[in-house]
Amino acid sequence: MTIDRERLAALAAAPHFHRGRYHNLERVPHHGLGDFLRWQLAPGRRFPPGKRYKLLRPDAHLLTNPPEAPQLTWLGHASFLFQYQGLNVLTDPVLSDRASPFQLVGPKRCTPPALTVAEMPPIHRVLISHNHYDHLDEVTVRQLHRRFGASLCFCIPMGLRHWFEKRGIHNLVELNWWQSTTLAAGHEVFCLPAQHFSGRTATDRNASLWCGWLLEMDGFRFYFGGDTGYGEVFRDIGELFAPIDLALLPIGAYDPRWFMAPVHVAPEEAVRIHQDIGARQSVAMHWGTFVLTDEPMDEPPRRLRHALEDQGVSESAFRVMQHGEVWSPPRWGGCHQKQDQT
Repeated sequence: MTIDRERLAALAAAPHFHRGRYHNLERVPHHGLGDFLRWQLAPGRRFPPGKRYKLLRPDAHLLTNPPEAPQLTWLGHASFLFQYQGLNVLTDPVLSDRASPFQLVGPKRCTPPALTVAEMPPIHRVLISHNHYDHLDEVTVRQLHRRFGASLCFCIPMGLRHWFEKRGIHNLVELNWWQSTTLAAGHEVFCLPAQHFSGRTATDRNASLWCGWLLEMDGFRFYFGGDTGYGEVFRDIGELFAPIDLALLPIGAYDPRWFMAPVHVAPEEAVRIHQDIGARQSVAMHWGTFVLTDEPMDEPPRRLRHALEDQGVSESAFRVMQHGEVWSPPRWGGCHQKQDQT
């Protein structure tokens, strides 16, 4: 499981920042305002109805006294609580009622978050993939900072430091693609490329980076894919980091394909990423919480099941969790036992 550091450095040297803007590693179609209006104003087009899913209430004892094996709790959308070796990690925590800069308009949450900040165990790391409102929520970030203070470290992609510091948050690890840093003994975090874009206003498109994250903890590899379209970069990630023990991969917000394909994978592509990166176990995310695009809310898991069958991947290898479910995959006794199963 040794990482090729020379190749990592060579990949990090590839340019993806020009004239104050970040760019994807591969050339992808750019959809501007005209394309957005073409999608939104298409004859007969309307968003599908929202659906509220059953919400499980996580056992507080399990969260405050997690097992030795890794433990995962789905809070909704791309927000998870990952626990391992005494470390509690949140991914893209969004707990607000809307994924929007406004309180009364914008995508409304259909299923409540599984936890409030007040109900969480001590959080040590937060992984932020990019600054879209369904991934970076100011209210949640402020609540986390208020409760956990300096003991909490936010891992952010390049260009987001000013946003956090403007809100009085300075305990930051800001990295570029393919860069890493050691957070604790035996714990290293890697900022990895994704194929997407960034922006919170009409004037800041791609002024900050978008990414996925990989945590390596004494040989156990946890990957958070963020928000992404499909690209060759996932083969590079697999060649450098496979096997990855646990991967969180998006499966929703993909229709219409002519507009969404460059930036959001469909379930079939999520299965390809699962295979490209050499994931032993993947978990689906980025579906079932907000209505963001044109596919029915319950379609992504169905398409995922068909894609797994078509591509010869066991359904148990790519799990769909319930909102609020707390899960430790079977036979996870640590990274060495996991490796012996191959």
